[in-house]
Amino acid sequence: MYEEYYGLKARPFALAPDPDFYFEGGTHKKALSYLGYGLSQGEGFVVVTGEIGSGKSTLVAHLMKKIDPARLTAAQIVTTSLEDKDLLSVVANAFGIDLPSGDKPRALGAIEAFLHDEAREGRRCLLIVDEAQNLSIGALEELRMLSNFQLGAHPLLQTLLLGQPEFRQKIEAQSLEQLRQRVIASHHLTPMGEEEVEEYVLHRLRVVGWEGRPEITDDVFPALYQASEGVPRRINQICQRLLLAASVEETDTIDLDMFDRVLDEM
Repeated sequence: MYEEYYGLKARPFALAPDPDFYFEGGTHKKALSYLGYGLSQGEGFVVVTGEIGSGKSTLVAHLMKKIDPARLTAAQIVTTSLEDKDLLSVVANAFGIDLPSGDKPRALGAIEAFLHDEAREGRRCLLIVDEAQNLSIGALEELRMLSNFQLGAHPLLQTLLLGQPEFRQKIEAQSLEQLRQRVIASHHLTPMGEEEVEEYVLHRLRVVGWEGRPEITDDVFPALYQASEGVPRRINQICQRLLLAASVEETDTIDLDMFDRVLDEM
């Protein structure tokens, strides 16, 4: 609705992760550096945590867009409450592996054979696990076991674990000492600073062809930072409502008065 009114090519503040809108603020730049280092090592685990809506999924979508499928085979799973008995089938499905019916050793054999085939073709394998805080201790131990697969001295599988802050407490469990020893890079996404919020909003608007209509007055951005606490998803939610309200009122200016009214409605 509002995108048509203001002549925008798409909705700039949709909640779904979209790599085209990736904004490299300070904390995301650091995360990408850690990811780059971790992926260059080609082994072990890389851990990225952050609050809900902090941009973990958008970061990964941006990463996936940059991956060369001729060199790296990546698969992604999103966990709800995954136990160890379910993990192998979920991982296999993500990589497109047909598991033979039977017991766990046969399933492990099928996954290992796939990883060997990929390595012989010159491709490394990356498993991305989103919402990792939902994994049981047993499922995390299964992931560690998968990281044991090697071709000669070369590891066959690397794993990126994305989770909410409580995931950091989970992997402190005594039984996961061996997994912790294999974490080669880790970063916690923090909220954006006040100065970044304005840059973030204008960046997303420009991606969809915004040329100053509607105008956003300067006093809106500090208020937006306070209301959102610098969390990208909250910023998107508020800005979505602001643009909708502005289009309904057929105005070309979003000011602090409108911001306060929209925030009260939310």
